[in-house]
Amino acid sequence: MKAQQHTQTGQTESAISVQGLVKRYGEVLALDDFDLQVRQGEIFGLLGPNGSGKSTAINCILALIEYDSGSVRVFDKSMRSNSYDLKRRIGIVPQNVAVIDELNVQENVDYFCSLYVPQKQTRRELVDEAIEFVGLEEFRKYRPKKLSGGLLRRLNIACGIAHKPELLFLDEPTVAVDPQSRNAILEGIKRLNANGSTIVYTSHYMEEVEQICDRILIMDHGRHLALGTSDELKQMVGAGERIRIETMDLSEQGLRIIRDMDCVIDVEYDGTLLQVQCKRGDHNLLDVLDAINRSGATAGHVTSQLPTLNDVFLELTGKALRD
Repeated sequence: MKAQQHTQTGQTESAISVQGLVKRYGEVLALDDFDLQVRQGEIFGLLGPNGSGKSTAINCILALIEYDSGSVRVFDKSMRSNSYDLKRRIGIVPQNVAVIDELNVQENVDYFCSLYVPQKQTRRELVDEAIEFVGLEEFRKYRPKKLSGGLLRRLNIACGIAHKPELLFLDEPTVAVDPQSRNAILEGIKRLNANGSTIVYTSHYMEEVEQICDRILIMDHGRHLALGTSDELKQMVGAGERIRIETMDLSEQGLRIIRDMDCVIDVEYDGTLLQVQCKRGDHNLLDVLDAINRSGATAGHVTSQLPTLNDVFLELTGKALRD
């Protein structure tokens, strides 16, 4: 994990501090005593099903909407709708691409940068850096409609980072892009973080979150459910490894033996592939293989998969990830 910014007392400085946030839309409670702490220098994953309150929380942090009670501090200052000094230090890359079709790549980045940086000479250098950073040098004169989906996403990012924000919100930045573009975007996010930006990252792609996020918060119904590193979150769930074994001669008696094992949660067998969901344990795979051998069956190809972040998500929220 990268080094994070620390105070003289050795404590990590806070980029965002949200305490007891409550937001209602009529009878709907969108945020229910919601807490959030983001440290300076980290990539922080904010996860939840659609309707969980993620967007509401972000909009409250950015002072784009009012909330009923609680507090929001950014860089240890109260965040208000007129906190322009704080807002200049923040960048936003929305899920829906927000660029101007009538402007080309360079003009788009310059326009959004001008919202923060009025000096033309300074802005020219920042625009060039942002375009180079996302790899759009060859497309400077292209208008958005001529760009592929991946290039358009990169332009969206360039518009949000040109003013070099200290705090950056990235909302689903890799939706519907090809694997090459996704990899380029994720590598760019890690470089932004290495260059000093604190990043709040939302995504429905769990493998991305595991790859780049230092800590992850899972929320639902406007509440904080769980917080930790990817490994720490996986320790919170009861499920252990998922074992798959090719075997074509497993008898009903052998199947009963496996189902009755203390470590086994669930078993599926279609005549060729045995799938066993286990509790957490140190030697589940050896125990299942031993049971197969004792039943007289033959084991072929074997795989064992440890719990994933998606398993944690499903156990905590009971909901599949949805776009």
